Amino acid sequence: MSDKLQTVGELATMITEVIGDDHFGITATSSFRDELAFESIQFIALAELIQERWTSVDFVSWISTKGVPELLALRVGDVADYIVAQQ
Repeated sequence: MSDKLQTVGELATMITEVIGDDHFGITATSSFRDELAFESIQFIALAELIQERWTSVDFVSWISTKGVPELLALRVGDVADYIVAQQ
């Protein structure tokens, strides 16, 4: 299994934990806004889980560099790409 696929799988588990609902079929192309209906408070919870799992990845700093259009277009695969690149 590739690092990205494994990371997407781990993120999908975390996302399900954060939103409190089973979202089967979370993939790299899943949109946080459109498909997962993520809200800002949920990004905070996800960031905490990411920091616990990947301690060397500064997700909060990375996400804070994103403008509103980038945040609205963010997909699970974008987060996975960042995590894999930082390892």
